[in-house]
Amino acid sequence: MKQVPFAPSRPFTLGVELEFQIFDRVTLELVPRSEQLMALLSGQSESRVAREFLQCMVEVQTGVCRNVGEVDKDLRRTVGKAEKAAAQCGCLLFASGIHPFARPATQKVTDSGRYVRIMDELQLVGRQFIVQGLHVHVGMADRETAIRVADVMQAYLPLLLGLSASSPYFGGEDTGFCSYRTKLFEALPLAGLADFHGSWKAYEEGILMLHRAGVIREIRDLWWDVRPSPYFGTVEIRICDMPSRFDDVLALTALIQALAVFIGDHLEAGSTRINVPLLRYNKWQACRHGLAGEFCDPFGLLADSRRPLKWSVRRMLDILKPVIDGLGSAGWCERIHGILEQGTSTDRQRRLTAGGSSLPGMMQKMHEEFWT
Repeated sequence: MKQVPFAPSRPFTLGVELEFQIFDRVTLELVPRSEQLMALLSGQSESRVAREFLQCMVEVQTGVCRNVGEVDKDLRRTVGKAEKAAAQCGCLLFASGIHPFARPATQKVTDSGRYVRIMDELQLVGRQFIVQGLHVHVGMADRETAIRVADVMQAYLPLLLGLSASSPYFGGEDTGFCSYRTKLFEALPLAGLADFHGSWKAYEEGILMLHRAGVIREIRDLWWDVRPSPYFGTVEIRICDMPSRFDDVLALTALIQALAVFIGDHLEAGSTRINVPLLRYNKWQACRHGLAGEFCDPFGLLADSRRPLKWSVRRMLDILKPVIDGLGSAGWCERIHGILEQGTSTDRQRRLTAGGSSLPGMMQKMHEEFWT
């Protein structure tokens, strides 16, 4: 690798990736049936269903979409195909950040050179990595815009995490976190918070140094919460847990797109580096407390002091309203207010178990609500 090329991309287009768990329709245990599912889909053109790190997961991908309406249609079509294939395998696809009671030791890594290499390095940490997320790619006009969006976006990722939190249970018990998936991710050596790059040159120099040193083999070895994806010409936002409702997927996608447009079109790059302990504090608040957490805006765009995370989300929606309206996304972003009022997937999971549901019973109810 001698340089990092940036592919042309239509500004602010969308590509969305959903990671689903595969579990037995009777026991609700994770089962390693991704290969069977993929075989059933192999004859279908542009199925856009991909293997994942473990054989108990698959990823559903959209094509390049101009707006959230196209994302909606694309995902409904592809997820529908994947659900039918899963049913033929005696399985269900489940949407949440973590399977609540899966046993890490029983999971099988996908037979791919890259995944086998990663698991060999990560060992127990990798075996516990039974996590699923929502990833949103946003097209960028050029590489400097991509860096600016990635740098500034990182400050506001805790708001997205708080809204998407869906992983309170792990190993059969309540972890006390709203997004325990986030804490598992942070155990990985090349995941989590990214550098503040400042410019494409600085980003490229950092990538090339890591490659020369043998720390990474390719750019996608960096599992940052937000990262430039040069070969797609996008910025990829990876912080979100996998939402348990389809409408929440679309709402978060709409909010992410509007935030990217706002940063790309309205904010200057600047040279101020963000205080990393403050980023960690905000992220901790979101993954530990979810919507009940606090947020301190390092740029002062929302407020000049620490505020409740819910307040900060509402303030962001107010600031982004002209952009949201211009994108035609007001209807989808209205669902963000619904999440603020009704709670996240984590809140719903805990209400169900507090009401007497077993973990499998809770999962069945959550699965039934995905399309509602």
